[in-house]
Amino acid sequence: MGAGSSTEAEREPLLGPAYVGTNRQPVSRVYGRRWLVLTLFSLLGLMQGMVWNFWGPIENSAVQAYGFSKSDIAVLVLWGPVGFIPWLLFMWLMDKKGLRSSLLLSALFMLLGATLRSIPVTDQHIRRWMIHGGQFLNGLAGPTIMSAGPFLSTTWFAPDQRATATAVASLFSYLGGAASFLVGPLIVPAPNASLAAAGLSNSSIQSRIQLVLYAELGAIAMLFTAVLFYFPSRPPIPPSVAAASQRLSYRSSICRLLSNFRFLMIALAYAVPTGVVAGWSGVLDMVLTPANVSQVNAGWVGFWSIVGGCIFGVAMARFADSIRGMLKLILVLMLAGASLSSTWFTLTCLSSFTHLPSTSAILYTSCILVGVFINSSVPIFFELFIETVYPVPEGITCGVVTFLGNLATGLLLFFLTFYCTEVSWLNWCVTGSCLFSLVLILFFKESYDRLYLDVFVSV
Repeated sequence: MGAGSSTEAEREPLLGPAYVGTNRQPVSRVYGRRWLVLTLFSLLGLMQGMVWNFWGPIENSAVQAYGFSKSDIAVLVLWGPVGFIPWLLFMWLMDKKGLRSSLLLSALFMLLGATLRSIPVTDQHIRRWMIHGGQFLNGLAGPTIMSAGPFLSTTWFAPDQRATATAVASLFSYLGGAASFLVGPLIVPAPNASLAAAGLSNSSIQSRIQLVLYAELGAIAMLFTAVLFYFPSRPPIPPSVAAASQRLSYRSSICRLLSNFRFLMIALAYAVPTGVVAGWSGVLDMVLTPANVSQVNAGWVGFWSIVGGCIFGVAMARFADSIRGMLKLILVLMLAGASLSSTWFTLTCLSSFTHLPSTSAILYTSCILVGVFINSSVPIFFELFIETVYPVPEGITCGVVTFLGNLATGLLLFFLTFYCTEVSWLNWCVTGSCLFSLVLILFFKESYDRLYLDVFVSV
């Protein structure tokens, strides 16, 4: 493919559909069990996101109970991107052994991580290291959880349901991050003078944190058991021509991706804003504290920004399924909205200089809109990646871009560990990343190679 669209030969099916009967009907079938497979995968994504984003929304409580600093909170969030370091191993396992093996290994890491951070050790120094270790093990599940959604949708779903299935599978990990914004601040009490006067502040906060840790451990254990006993790698009969087609080898796929300028262009358009916004939302309490927003209210802002993005993302994916070939236009509109919203939020936070009105409603609305537009763009990006580089396997393609996105998150949080006193620069990073992505998408030349195969070759 190189820098241009695929050739006519490349769009031929690598493995032609089999036929049965005198009418030569293609053998393809959609199974009802696909919804169970999607549900199990999505719930694992939900729990992985909840564990990853547990500490950021209760930053003040964690500082009081465990003596964490702001740098500690940033590192706890940073373990998610760090878990992507061995991403090539998970992509190889998914390509060679199927989704079941990769997902089962990821679920095992989640279970071990949730267990490690839940052990109630009295020595606070050891306890802090165990919490960090648990967060790292949970981060190791990220490569599969965050990148296998398009692979699952292609393997199990018909072409007119693929974008919707990709949206559900990809956005549930974000929904888990949203749930942590709600669960943490509502269950774990924030430090206050009355508790401190009664000498109950630390013990009360620690007991509530421990309650949430046990609950998350129980949920992950049940999901691991369910995946262990039932999660097939693929259906007996593929749902489409594209699902039945052979793909490039692992090594050829990596070389094809790294030499494809169009892919690298859109990969940066995805990785920079989603990575920056993920890191920014992970420490949203820290960002909103200078604006006199409480820990609970910051949690609600983060919750609605992600939930709104998930709802809007599924709606846009369903629209993309019904009207095909519109992925670039949808992304342009989303990124334009994100650029305007992030600029509005950044300037509002600097109201002493810009003299713009700064009210709670304005701060909440602009912040929520940033999350809505960026988070909802994720499944649309994924579908456009697959269409652009087909026949590269979906798992490898999305593994590369999610690694780049987590690299952006990791770099942002790494700098935050050094520059955590004044964090207005984080808002400028969000604004700049959205504008950067919008420019790249405007100059991107789209193509729909997989769609061509399913619509024309299968007819």
